[in-house]
Parts: sequence; C-alpha cells; structure tokens
Amino acid sequence: MSTTYLDFEKPIAELDAKIAELEAISGQKGGPSIKDELNKLKAKSTKQLKDIYSDLSAWRKTQVARHPDRPHLSDYIATIFEDFEELAGDRLFGNDEAIIGGLARFKGRSVVIMGHEKGRTTEKRLKHNFGMAHPEGYRKAVRLMDMAEKFNLPVLSFPDTAGAYPGKGGEERGQAEAIARGTQRGLSLGVPFVTLIIGEGMSGGAIGIAAANTVLMMEHAIYSVISPEGCASILYRDPAKARDAADAMKITGPDLLKTKVIDGIVKEPVGGAHRDPQRAMAAAAKALDSALKDLEGLSPQELRRQRRDRFYAIGREIL
Repeated sequence: MSTTYLDFEKPIAELDAKIAELEAISGQKGGPSIKDELNKLKAKSTKQLKDIYSDLSAWRKTQVARHPDRPHLSDYIATIFEDFEELAGDRLFGNDEAIIGGLARFKGRSVVIMGHEKGRTTEKRLKHNFGMAHPEGYRKAVRLMDMAEKFNLPVLSFPDTAGAYPGKGGEERGQAEAIARGTQRGLSLGVPFVTLIIGEGMSGGAIGIAAANTVLMMEHAIYSVISPEGCASILYRDPAKARDAADAMKITGPDLLKTKVIDGIVKEPVGGAHRDPQRAMAAAAKALDSALKDLEGLSPQELRRQRRDRFYAIGREIL
C-alpha cells in the first residue's frame, strides 16, 4: 500500500492509520487479540477505496495520473521488457534525458521503445527535467523510428509528460519543429506503432511520440492538448480553476474513447497503478501484446493507411 495519499483519499488514510496502529498493538508480545476488529477495518478501507475510485472526476484522475508513486517508464522497462539497450543522442546536438529510448525484447519479439521519464527522487527529476523534453529528445525519437523502419522493428512509445520543455533553450533549438518532425515521422512509419499513455499525456510533448496505429491509455492516465492549469490560465485567467478546466476538457479515457482519440483503456488495480505496480504493468504488457498482434502481417502501405484513417476519424461522429 502506498504511504502517499491524495487529498480526496483522507478517509482511507485515517482508516489505514488506525489499522496500522492496531496491528502494532496486536503484534506485541502478550498483546490483545483484535483480529476481528482488524478484519472489519480492512474490509471497510477496501470498500471505501472501491467506492471512491469507482467514480473519479477528471480532476481527481489528474491527481492520480501525477501520483509520485505511479510506475514510470523506467519501471516498465525493468518489468515488462528484456535485454533493454539504451540508445542515446540525436546526432545533432546532444542527448536529452527526458526521453529514453532504445532496443529491447518484448514477448519474444525485438522492438524499439521510447518514452518520457520523470524521475522519482529529486536528483533523478532534475536529471530527466521532470519528463519535459528538449528538441533533441524528439530528434532522438525520430532517429529511433528511422532505425525501427530500417530493421523492420515494431515501435512502442510511453508518453508521460506535463509538456515539452518551454524554456528559451528549447525555443532556440527549434522545439516546435522537432515535435512536428516527431509527429510526422510517426505518421509515416512503415512498421507497427503502438502508444500507451502511462500518466500525463500533455500537449505536443506527448503527441511528438504518439502518432501511432493504436493509442492506449492506462485507466487513470490523462491526455490533452494542454494541462488543466494551462487551460485555466488561458480561458479563465485563473490557474486556480484547473478543476473546472479538467472537467470541461474531456481528458479521461472514457471521453477520449468516445471521440476516437484513443483506441483502448488498460484497467488499473483498485486505487490506481501506484497501489499495485506489478499488476498494473502486467495488464499493460498484455494490452500492448494484443495491439501488436492485431497489426502484425500488415504491409507498410496498409499500416500508413490505417494510421491515416485512424487520425482522420477523430471526433467525426460527434460533429
């Protein structure tokens, strides 16, 4: 169980604290037997967790997507892939640590993988720039996609970013152009391309590595052209209205599935992926494997046509 509770999980936190206290008492030598009381409290905590997570608002899902204990790309690499070999640098400027990519084995097949890494500790977060990539990150992604097509390897990508790096250095080195090149290269790939949004999929920072044949989302991930805070700042002139913006933007899986922005949702354990990372990543691996199997056997022309038709279909049924 995670020890980091979100603000709406306060009732669960209080129950879990009481459970921990009673377990400590019962564990003492000669301590009272309170097994029945503990079982009742655990059942109550589990029920509350299910009730709360059965109907999360968009803003609460945003909080879950940003949970500090949520599995990151490095966790997925270590858990569901084998023989990962990182490939660094864009061969133009340098290596961007916010986007990690390379070769790996997945379910018996060789694949190219890439995605955003936010980092978990302060040191790692600074190293990976909180998952906000510079232009060289997207140029590295293009280089990886070029290599994938050359050697006929499927591509798997894992967006998890609040957005591309918005600073002066990024603009000087062509941030918008680099993201556009990444998007264009994804659309033109002649090999299967599957994306799984594992946390935040915000703005061009996400789509630069997500122009795929199949786009999947973890149940409590979010996907949008801008963060709720950014939207609130622009539309309401008040970042504090991020909660209202999140609800209006339709950034969660069910809404995005209706508009065909995504193709599927990967269920997470009750309480979010951070409560049972291994189970969440196992479900992700199963979904990715199924998506790749659906694309196997298609020619490069068929893959490009399918990808083109997929993106043209977005939002058509709601007009």
